[in-house]
Amino acid sequence: MKYTEVTIKLTPYSQQAAEILTALLAELGFDSFTDNPEGLTAYIPTHLYNDADLNRFFNDLTLDIKAVYTVEHIEEQNWNKQWESNFEPITVENFCRVRAPFHKAQEGFKLEIIIEPKMAFGTGHHQTTWLMTREIFGLDIKGKSVLDMGCGTGILAIVAEKLGAANVKAIDNDSWAYENAKENVAANNCFRIDAVLGDAANIGNHKFDTILANINLNILLDDMGKYVDQLNPEGLLIMSGILTSDIATIEHAAKQHGLTPLHSKTKDDWALVHTIKTS
Repeated sequence: MKYTEVTIKLTPYSQQAAEILTALLAELGFDSFTDNPEGLTAYIPTHLYNDADLNRFFNDLTLDIKAVYTVEHIEEQNWNKQWESNFEPITVENFCRVRAPFHKAQEGFKLEIIIEPKMAFGTGHHQTTWLMTREIFGLDIKGKSVLDMGCGTGILAIVAEKLGAANVKAIDNDSWAYENAKENVAANNCFRIDAVLGDAANIGNHKFDTILANINLNILLDDMGKYVDQLNPEGLLIMSGILTSDIATIEHAAKQHGLTPLHSKTKDDWALVHTIKTS
């Protein structure tokens, strides 16, 4: 798959502005991001890229900053090599260490997960993946049925199986993420994960005890009803991919769908909302 790289320079630079831009660009289809000293670099499958949409996005931007961007269309082998060279292991407290196959194993963690660092969202570097991974360790997930929506690399599905989930369905609408998730499932010797290419329409009629959805605000709002329909009574819907400013919006929508918000957690400007199905 070919990707398009958009490098954005922010003046003045601020981490908060970069994080807000990341969330907004995700809604345009950008699925991988790296920080740079002056802003950020965002990646989108070339077949989803549209010059006019991106130009309109920056013209309509209301942040109190100046954003200048450059665009480069790159071949798969070029960016993948660069992506691997920049990948460093991630630790989620003492619970989990995420490393690439070319990193050495390290003791001292409850789990060590191997992720092939390709252009699929969810290596653990992003705050929302970190939040979701940490949240799973606080769940009673053994013997439960789990759905990982927008699975990216499959990291959340893999952690769920390793912690004893009876079965896990992992869905992503990006073909590269889907193939990468299958690769990572095999690399971690997981046998109870069903990776599926698609979106909420591919959930089917199976009921789940826990649904993990790390996507973005618009998709969460659009698909929340479908998630709730496939959630068992007293089941958990845990959502991320949102900014802290979106917490109230997500909690309001959750209540409208018969969910009770239990708590929210934040990391930098990013948030997670943990809900339970009560009606």
